[in-house]
Amino acid sequence: MCFSMEASFAGGIIIGGIGVATICKVHKPSQIVFASIPLFFGFQQIIEGCMWFILQHPSYEQYQKPIMYAYLIMAQVFWPIMIPLAVLTMEENKKRKKVLWGLLGIGLILSVYYIACLVFINVTPKIGGYHIEYLDATPKPAEIPAFLLYLATSITPLFVSSIKRTHLLGILMALSCLVTIIFFTHYLTSVWCFFAAIISIIIFWILLDAKRMHVLINKKVY
Repeated sequence: MCFSMEASFAGGIIIGGIGVATICKVHKPSQIVFASIPLFFGFQQIIEGCMWFILQHPSYEQYQKPIMYAYLIMAQVFWPIMIPLAVLTMEENKKRKKVLWGLLGIGLILSVYYIACLVFINVTPKIGGYHIEYLDATPKPAEIPAFLLYLATSITPLFVSSIKRTHLLGILMALSCLVTIIFFTHYLTSVWCFFAAIISIIIFWILLDAKRMHVLINKKVY
């Protein structure tokens, strides 16, 4: 996350707390995975807070690699699977489900690719101004296609979904990505995850609205 260690920890705790509140709004088991997204984002921000602490305190250098890999696994490996899976579990439209299954398959392949990169390519975290940059030697020809597939698996499901207001979440995710690419190119992994974490709070609103509709429908039935 950008700004500072304190901001990462504070953001992680606040977003994580909202994640817990979001899970409490679940009224169908199929919503649990989707509802847990803010909670995972909060956890991810806390991990990067630990990364900030270690980079600022060299005496804890022995913990740098485990923390760094924990963060990158969350940022690169986890989300291409989590987002399509979360939307898929809620979707009831058969045609849309087929598309989501396809995106989940792409996400799984992409996650395997990122795991291979983490295993075979050395990564070095570095503080640059108010951001953390994760320097690596990923093959340049594969970098852009992999990133485009990452966008496809983490944003497109929100537009495929028939769930009310997930499109708004998708639009905000896409805009935040565009802003990050334009203004924070070298810190894409860190800064976009920060924006995505903040935006994930909208999931609380989506599920709150869904719960209200559920209660209203039940009242009409009975």
